[in-house]
Amino acid sequence: MPHLGSTVHLRALAAAALRPRPARAPRPVTPAERVVIVSASIGAGHDGAARELERRLTAAGVTVDRYDLLDLLPARLGRAVRDGYHRMLVRAPWIYQRVYTSTERAGGGGPLARALLRTAENRMRAALPADTGAVVSTYPGASRVLGRLRLAGRLDVPVFTYLTDFSVHPLWVAEGVDVHLAAHAVPAAQARALGARDVRVGGPVADPRFRPADPERRRAARARFGLPEDAPLALLVAGSWGVGPVRQVALELRDCGAAVPVVVCGRNEALAGQLRADGIEHVHGWVDDMPGLMHAADVLVQNAGGLTSLEAFAAGLPVASYRCIPGHGLTNAAALDQAGVAAWIRDPAELKDVLGDLIDGPRGLLQREAGRALFAAAGAGPADEIARACRTTGRLPVPLGLDRPPSPPADPDVRTPGMAPARRGTRQAVRRLAASGAVACVLWAGAVGTAVATTGSGSGVIHAIGHTLDLDDDAHPGGPHQEDHHS
Repeated sequence: MPHLGSTVHLRALAAAALRPRPARAPRPVTPAERVVIVSASIGAGHDGAARELERRLTAAGVTVDRYDLLDLLPARLGRAVRDGYHRMLVRAPWIYQRVYTSTERAGGGGPLARALLRTAENRMRAALPADTGAVVSTYPGASRVLGRLRLAGRLDVPVFTYLTDFSVHPLWVAEGVDVHLAAHAVPAAQARALGARDVRVGGPVADPRFRPADPERRRAARARFGLPEDAPLALLVAGSWGVGPVRQVALELRDCGAAVPVVVCGRNEALAGQLRADGIEHVHGWVDDMPGLMHAADVLVQNAGGLTSLEAFAAGLPVASYRCIPGHGLTNAAALDQAGVAAWIRDPAELKDVLGDLIDGPRGLLQREAGRALFAAAGAGPADEIARACRTTGRLPVPLGLDRPPSPPADPDVRTPGMAPARRGTRQAVRRLAASGAVACVLWAGAVGTAVATTGSGSGVIHAIGHTLDLDDDAHPGGPHQEDHHS
């Protein structure tokens, strides 16, 4: 046996050193498993869809970050946008109808909207983590910002738009977005007609607590909310802001005798007080247990066609659209009616008969089946599409416009002929400030104009102007800001 230092041992060491080593297998490339979801705290529907997508993706092992587009706008312009939109819906809905119709005809927003969204592009790009594998938008403005970043070559991961509405406004279809996800074939067809290239029907997203209730659960829910045990109940909802002719509809429901109205006013405390003064017995403000309230009800009456309608479908509750708010409320009602999942009551004289048919008749049975059919593909859905793209090492096809070399991004450290870097950076900052200031002025003027047009007294006008300019007040009509957003 050779000993250490012997000739045999030395020859063995030399042979081992000269023998070629087997090549190491390359380390597998781990695809990014982080998804960023961008929503907007305008109402609750966009945030609600984002929250459920986040829950599903997290359950699938994907890391999720959520951002509010309004937080990414400079100079707190996001709050001005939200408050202006709210005032327009409450005080001058006819203005919102005109804006909605004009932008629908024009195929999108005007120069002011485009200028406003451009101010968020750099902040959006800076907010995305380096290991982001896909970005999802649940709000049209966010889709516009992300689509522009894709087209400019500043974003090299797939961008998805989840269509939260059943009707698709042209603002939803942004050039540069890779995939549009729809809840039904009707909005999918509308998106394709507007130019969306890759549209997939993945079904709606709704919290799993929204599911059909058995008789025992139904009785328990009625007892918990103090509702009549045997009377038919019509659950009347009007979004988180309680907008639209809710008071009129509640009185019509009570007087027609088809069902006892149960009204959810959201954060509109003034509306709740008016209804109680009118003698409406079952009035609620903001409700945390909306699944339980749907379990107690026999029919849902709504005026906007947003996330609440999808939740009602999941809960096995027939839906009626009645006295809808302008703009998306009317177009959603038409699309839901076309899809056969909700009845659109256009004539008040039909209210009693249609509600009776939805509660106890064949129309209600058909709508329950149609609503449940939206959720029939168990395990498949928009979250699966997003997670699959996030985990795929090969990216989705580059959007049209990215096949040409992108313009190089501006670099303040690169010297431009005839201009020092510091001076060039200063001019860029001045230009950005001027653009933001111009947008803020127009937004403020629009909000004040709406208030002036709908306020009857000089003191009311002064109050409206002061309230619009009060940027230090943290309260806003939509209630407390969502705490789970990243800014």
